[in-house]
Amino acid sequence: MDDATSQNSAATPMTRENIPLLNRQRNRWYLFSCWRKWFRPRELRARTVNLGRVNTEKFPPNEIRNQKYNFITFLPLVLFEQFRFFLNLYFLLMALSQFIPDIRIGYPYTYWGPLGFVLMVTICREAVDDLRRHQRDHEVNSQKYKRLSATNISGYEMVPSSKLKVGDVIIVEKNERVPADLILLRTSDRSGSVFVRTDQLDGETDWKPRLAVPYTQKLSRDSELHSIDASFYVEKPQNDIHSFIATFCMADGSEDTGLSVENTLWANTVVAAGTATGIVIYTGCETRSVMNNSQPRSKVGLLDMEINGLTKVLFCAVLGLSLVMMMLKGFGGPWYRYMFRFVLLFSYIIPISLRVNLDMGKAFYSWQMQNDSNIQGTVVRSTTIPEELGRISYVLTDKTGTLTQNEMVFKKIHLGIVSHDADTFHHIGQMIQKLSGNILQQQQGSLSSSSSGGESNKPMMFGNRMRRPEGWREWEAVRALALCHNVTPVSDDEDNRSVSTASTVTGGNNSPTKSVINIEAPGSTDTEHQYQAASPDEIALVKWTEQVGLTLIARDLNTMTLQVKTPSEDNDILLHYQILQLFPFTSESKRMGIIVRESKTGQITFYLKGADVVMSSIVQYNDWLSEESGNMAREGLRTLVVAKKVLTEEQYSDFETRYNAARLSITDRVAKVAAVTESLERELELLCLTGVEDRLQENVRPTLELLRNAGVRVWMLTGDKLETACCIAKSSQLIGRNQGLHVLRSVKTRTDAHQELNSFRRKQGHALVISGESLEVCLQYYRPEFLELATASPAVVCCRCSPTQKAQVVALIQKHTGKRTCAVGDGGNDVSMIQQADAGVGIEGREGRQASLAGDFSIPQFSHIAKLLLIHGRRSYKRSAALSQFVIHRGLIITTLQAVFSAVFYLSSVALYQGFLMVGYSTLYTMFPVFSLVLDQDITSETAVTYPELYKDLSKGRSLSYKTFFIWVLISIYQGGVIMYGALILFVDEFIHIVAISFSALIMTELIMVALTVRTWHRLMVLAELFSLALYLISLAVLHEYFDWEFIWSYDFLWKVSLITLVSCLPLYIIKFLRKKCSPPSYLKLS
Repeated sequence: MDDATSQNSAATPMTRENIPLLNRQRNRWYLFSCWRKWFRPRELRARTVNLGRVNTEKFPPNEIRNQKYNFITFLPLVLFEQFRFFLNLYFLLMALSQFIPDIRIGYPYTYWGPLGFVLMVTICREAVDDLRRHQRDHEVNSQKYKRLSATNISGYEMVPSSKLKVGDVIIVEKNERVPADLILLRTSDRSGSVFVRTDQLDGETDWKPRLAVPYTQKLSRDSELHSIDASFYVEKPQNDIHSFIATFCMADGSEDTGLSVENTLWANTVVAAGTATGIVIYTGCETRSVMNNSQPRSKVGLLDMEINGLTKVLFCAVLGLSLVMMMLKGFGGPWYRYMFRFVLLFSYIIPISLRVNLDMGKAFYSWQMQNDSNIQGTVVRSTTIPEELGRISYVLTDKTGTLTQNEMVFKKIHLGIVSHDADTFHHIGQMIQKLSGNILQQQQGSLSSSSSGGESNKPMMFGNRMRRPEGWREWEAVRALALCHNVTPVSDDEDNRSVSTASTVTGGNNSPTKSVINIEAPGSTDTEHQYQAASPDEIALVKWTEQVGLTLIARDLNTMTLQVKTPSEDNDILLHYQILQLFPFTSESKRMGIIVRESKTGQITFYLKGADVVMSSIVQYNDWLSEESGNMAREGLRTLVVAKKVLTEEQYSDFETRYNAARLSITDRVAKVAAVTESLERELELLCLTGVEDRLQENVRPTLELLRNAGVRVWMLTGDKLETACCIAKSSQLIGRNQGLHVLRSVKTRTDAHQELNSFRRKQGHALVISGESLEVCLQYYRPEFLELATASPAVVCCRCSPTQKAQVVALIQKHTGKRTCAVGDGGNDVSMIQQADAGVGIEGREGRQASLAGDFSIPQFSHIAKLLLIHGRRSYKRSAALSQFVIHRGLIITTLQAVFSAVFYLSSVALYQGFLMVGYSTLYTMFPVFSLVLDQDITSETAVTYPELYKDLSKGRSLSYKTFFIWVLISIYQGGVIMYGALILFVDEFIHIVAISFSALIMTELIMVALTVRTWHRLMVLAELFSLALYLISLAVLHEYFDWEFIWSYDFLWKVSLITLVSCLPLYIIKFLRKKCSPPSYLKLS
């Protein structure tokens, strides 16, 4: 074959088209192809994970990493980030130029010293910040778990989560964080089910049931997992947390089971009850949790970028000034050398100390935030952007655990003719106690009729609608709530023990979807029952029924037992029910139902509860449901409508036959099952309307009100359901009482998006509610139009948002508006949003520490965000703006002196102030007073909170703008000209007198200008002024190389310096006084 090919090649003439360039290219770029092979991103692919055998394939380590650097990349990346700033790059070039003898001016240390100090401060700060991140990561990665071991006597070994590998079989106890993505093999429950909390992953408070692999669940103990020969074929890693495809196969082919997301435990979920045993399938960066998070990025504040722009303007000024000097001097001889010397002489117009002062100021602001007694527990994790908090226009917040406590409380029940709330709940309890005799009579009557061969399904006479005793309506409603749910009481003492973990601060009894109660069963000792369910709403309902005297004490797959409290505690009544059918809640049906048979009476009842929008057409006609559900919704309560229907044996038998047939259908199974179920849902008797409140965090309402008055738009991004999100938006007053609410319907096509956006456009001033799916469609077809409408809305609620979508929303707001954003969250699903925002705030609370660790700032509760922005954000921005402008002024004024001096003395490129004077000017003599501006404040904390409207002006950036910059340029030119020309006019004998007069007047002018800039004096400011003045006076006496001792102590020196200083400062003081009187700023009007 090869010979034939070579013959064909020889016969073919060599033209440009068939020259074999590929062979040479492969040889030439061999090294480059190796480089790409070694350093390209790891390819994600499906895998086979062995159970009972060793897994040889290598996968990423199972580590949580929030660090920005490692040992090798730290110095290069930090230096790169610093020299991205034009200011630092400029001074690096200036310092390097001092190694060239022909253009050297003065001593090299005058350039290298300040630059080295700036870089050292920055490197130390970044090192400390990253070391803290490393320590926090190490704390989480060191959390130990039980890994099954065939060689260990105990059957397992304790290993840190960072050492877990794909194929390891681990045991996760109750309330422990799941350290990696697992397939569930076995649970402590015989049915193979376990509940997990996913609020850190998707923001939903509901407990999710997960099922073990049937084959492994049947094994008698965990140690048998080592003896089976099986494997899992799993899909490649992806970020979709709601889907999963895998197959469980035995090596001998005896078992082949398809697996779905119901068989998984994703990393960062928490086992809610019991114990779970699982096999690791994804680790580290391949877990669903990490793939939904963005990589940590180095954030640069807007103020830093504005200063970077100003330094470019100053550089142009240096070049322009140097060019003017050369034009006046002439371009004869080595003109480029003189040109560069002028650039070096005027380089102080760009002050290297600006970065030092700003970085030290930021460290001070961070220290103040952490030590504020009004927001105790605040931690600043990134000291580079505290002033960003002063210019926030959009706050994007999570709901679960951020605005709410993740704790449901039953608030109200309406029975049609009467309504009960917390003040009258005890009346319902009293009614049930009074009815206990009737209930007992009914039970005994049914027993006697059964024993005598009578109809066991025949109700007692008082069950007739016309002869119901007082309180019977309340009893029916309470019984329906106690039966229609998916709640299970747990009384396992071992299961009630709380396991403390580094990542979960939630105690065993504080979970939103479990509650511990004490009941006294007849003839038994006190037992502690723990409720668990897939929804915290259901827990709240069952807790309330227990409060009024009807307690759920037992439940399994087929039966349920209730306990009725009687006036005599020793004679409590037990009611037993058989569960015939259960219809779980779905987001499409928005309701759940149950069919039960009372064991003693034999009565079959169908109970149904759901949202009022779907239940209103199912229940019998009434004239109060719509109005009352609207009233409860306006109070921010989550409403449920409860109804029932009594079925005969014939009716139920007919339904069961049709229902089972529909469930066995091969085609359209879901639709057929729904149709059969809906046949029951007709003309139900309306029992009650309930209102449950998701309890808000402390002071959430006033905090949101403050932010709204401060001109900050608040968006709520949550993974929870639309109805829940709307309720919280109303109860928290995120949406004002007078504001309308526009819910964007489900959008699936471009036409739907067009119609919905047009509909919303006509509703000015309305808040917007949109789901994640509809958001995707709107952004795909009408991104600019949607963002324009949404950003103009007073509030926006995005529900069913994935972690990635949350980050995308933040990025879209940043790009579309150019405004600064702040993201607030407390769960792992908020990390991407927090890292994307200009200022990320993590709340360390019930959902763990992941958001807190990833945030730039960490606070214990949402209400602290107001003071963080209105007080500390304002002060940080105002102080940094004043500090940076004053440091720029300090460089401008000395450059003006140098320019006037060079122009007067024959355009010579000689430094006016030599050696130590130049270094001392920006350090010893003026550093302390200038830096003391970080203590200045324009208004008090009380005023900032009382009048949040003052915050609106900060987003406009008027404290540091080109307007204020050029005002300071004019001030510097005026003062520099007065000082230099004054010294030239007033000096008599020697050149050294010019230096003494001008430099002394310069120092005095700087000290006075600091005093004129200060708005609120602090004792440290006074000390800084006096200390700097004392240092300079000592220098006059000590530095004989620069000052004439006799002239310094003469009267001429004193009056000349005083006169020049007065002329340079007095006009500015007069202007400031007149402006304060005629056109005072808004904060002065308040005081």
